[in-house]
Amino acid sequence: MADVDFSVSATTRPPRPGEIEGYHYRFTTRSEFEDMIARGELLEWAEYNNHLYGTPVAAIDEANGRGRDVLLDIEIQGARQVREAKPDATMIFVAAPSIDELERRLRMRGDTSEDDIEARLEIASSQLAEAGEVFDHILVNDRFEDAVGELLTLITAGR
Repeated sequence: MADVDFSVSATTRPPRPGEIEGYHYRFTTRSEFEDMIARGELLEWAEYNNHLYGTPVAAIDEANGRGRDVLLDIEIQGARQVREAKPDATMIFVAAPSIDELERRLRMRGDTSEDDIEARLEIASSQLAEAGEVFDHILVNDRFEDAVGELLTLITAGR
């Protein structure tokens, strides 16, 4: 993906083992995050499972200024904000093949509590029901290599 940057979101959630500040996320306090919202520094933001997540707009603008596309890993609340702010954005919803498979993947990670798994499954079901209203494409991530190939095709077509 030579012309695509991956956005590093800000979050109020604590780091998981092995996550690196500035690479996986920009970890911040709720107060600092709320200040970022107030200053208009986020392209989008949302609360997901009791934590705030958002995309710093400066990094998106800088990458776009260099002629690069930016891949955002966001949920549906944030996607609605991106759709409004950047109506020409190509919006792709990546879904697990099924809720059962999503549950299996969450359990295999080994870093997610039972309460978080249940909450995430409920959220995922709700988001999938709404995805067709917000996103241009729904990509089912059944086999990783195939999903990446389809994603690249959609990004190229969106240009």
